[in-house]
Amino acid sequence: MPNMEKLLITGGSGFIGSWLIRHLLTEYPNVQVTNLDLLTYAGNPDNLRDLDEHPRYRFVQGDIQDEVLVNRLMKGMDACINVAAQTHVDRSISGPGVFITTNVLGTQVLLEAARNAGVSKFIQVSTDEVYGSIEGTAKFTEESPLEPSSPYSSSKAGADLIALSYWKTYGMPVCITRCTNNYGPNQYPEKLIPLFILNASENKPVPVYGDGLNVRDWIHVKDHAAGVARVLFNGKPGEVYNIGSGNEHNNLEITRLILSILDKPETLIQFVQDRPGHDRRYALDSTKIERELGWKAETSFEAGLRDTVQWYLNNPQWVKNVRQREREMLSVSV
Repeated sequence: MPNMEKLLITGGSGFIGSWLIRHLLTEYPNVQVTNLDLLTYAGNPDNLRDLDEHPRYRFVQGDIQDEVLVNRLMKGMDACINVAAQTHVDRSISGPGVFITTNVLGTQVLLEAARNAGVSKFIQVSTDEVYGSIEGTAKFTEESPLEPSSPYSSSKAGADLIALSYWKTYGMPVCITRCTNNYGPNQYPEKLIPLFILNASENKPVPVYGDGLNVRDWIHVKDHAAGVARVLFNGKPGEVYNIGSGNEHNNLEITRLILSILDKPETLIQFVQDRPGHDRRYALDSTKIERELGWKAETSFEAGLRDTVQWYLNNPQWVKNVRQREREMLSVSV
């Protein structure tokens, strides 16, 4: 296993990135993390505020498309984990341009800098959405064709292919991780689970797309972070690893579970017009990472969801700060 002490993690102030950084600093005492994050609306400095004085952590605000900055930061790094991305499907439908520039062009800038710096491993954190929709009880494997449906998933598929091309063309040690839907504390409130928790807790309508029967496999973000770390230290270069939990639920089931936990009536459910190109079902086969790297999701969905609901109820100031920050950023961009 190559030395993996100095890590550049991009997008580390976001939901998944912040959990990944905490996991690495906690579980691997020799790891030093540099977090490069532009701090767009979903990159929340509060997520890692308590690490400001941590001796093995430093934060750099900047864009992964900034070649000069990225090349400077990449020098001397043992590995890079790219978590930086524009991620919300709805936003990609209304404004796809930034998804292409950030997710595709930004990834290429990172790959080229990593190649020039001779890093020992590059991890591209991707999504199950690159596979498109799957029917029945079948599951996507790492060999399944890529059939993305939205500008977001298409941009991630493009980034994956560019990353793999660096392995095939230059022999650069790249791994791809593709994960199912994440949930847990600190997730930006535009995502389904935190949005529904907050709306229901405030007795506001809970908007369910279409008939609510779109199925997703849900994984707790801490299990995802552990999976990415396992790929970093033990993954084979040039390989793709699916990271799933086998917790398949349709959106209506999720909605009813949240309402039940909060003791709120189902009359809050409001069916709204379906999203364009809305994939019906995602499901991953995670046999490969379980068999080859010994990783397996450990969090019970029911327990994880209850803990997540309680976290949002216990942290109203975090929610208030996120909403205020988004309002300020929107007012500046208008």
